[in-house]
Amino acid sequence: MKNQSGEVNNLIKGIRQRRRRWIFVTSFLIILALVLCCAMLLLGNTIYPMNVVIRTLLGEEIPGADFAINTIRLPRMITGLFAGFAFGVAGYIFQTMLRNPLANPNILGITSGSSVAAVFCITVLHTSNTVVSIAAVIGGLITVMVMYLLSRSRTFSIGRLIIIGIGMQAMFDAVISYLIMKSSQQDIAGALRWLSGSLNGSQMSEVYPLVMIVVVFLPIMLILGKQLSMLELGEQMATSLGVATDKLRITLIVSSVLMIAIATATTGPIAFVAFLAGPIANRLVGVSASNVLPAGLVGANLVLFADLIGQFAFEYRFPVGVITGLLGAPYLIYLLIRMNRKGEL
Repeated sequence: MKNQSGEVNNLIKGIRQRRRRWIFVTSFLIILALVLCCAMLLLGNTIYPMNVVIRTLLGEEIPGADFAINTIRLPRMITGLFAGFAFGVAGYIFQTMLRNPLANPNILGITSGSSVAAVFCITVLHTSNTVVSIAAVIGGLITVMVMYLLSRSRTFSIGRLIIIGIGMQAMFDAVISYLIMKSSQQDIAGALRWLSGSLNGSQMSEVYPLVMIVVVFLPIMLILGKQLSMLELGEQMATSLGVATDKLRITLIVSSVLMIAIATATTGPIAFVAFLAGPIANRLVGVSASNVLPAGLVGANLVLFADLIGQFAFEYRFPVGVITGLLGAPYLIYLLIRMNRKGEL
């Protein structure tokens, strides 16, 4: 009895420690995001003091500051915050659901599906930005539906889904290269600017759909977080615990794809954010029932930090996707080497 009582006490103590760690890390990430948001509003060609920024945000018209802050910096900051959050959450969902750190929307071809639709609209149809955004969302949804249908046989196969996704990404990248090669110089500039992943030119009218999709689907992700962790135990174990795996997987996939498709339509495919956010969150928080919220916050912080670096750390300004690519590529190489040594490749 004493041994059993001691094991129960240790279990309760461990749960409390993990909960305190989750709260501490999440609070730190929220504070860091607020600091980076403030930096996005304060810094630029002209550095404004905090009181000027606050007065401008409250509606006071200050010559110069009103345009710089409300028209340029505020939409850029909100876009980076919510797009990064969406990429982070979607990446964590896919990696956890498919039990593979390589299984993120970038590598699976979902963002490439959105990109090929957007580039086609830019280079062939010459449509407006609104149509490009809608096409990017539809392209992402069609891509994931085709992947899911092709990966199903009698049972759902994670390995088959990943292989199909990688193959579709290669195909979409080839199509994008062909479209760019056949396009005019003016269209090439617009397509490459979109493909690089950038917060340049962000507008409040484009922010609303992104904010709405995150606000609507985040509660769904948080509610399903505990069941998501059960999928890591395997298909049979999750089913025996009462999880409707097919319904759960479809709900998570649709929610994640909508989030990442809207984010991609708004900013372009910002490289490696979805890939990095989940592992960083897991490393910071440790094993937890659900790291959906920390992963989203890590993604938001990565995008905001990378955009500040791209704007002010170099002689020339670089799109945020270039900086996140520089940060993510070494981790991808490290992950591939580690998985190869463990025999997971």
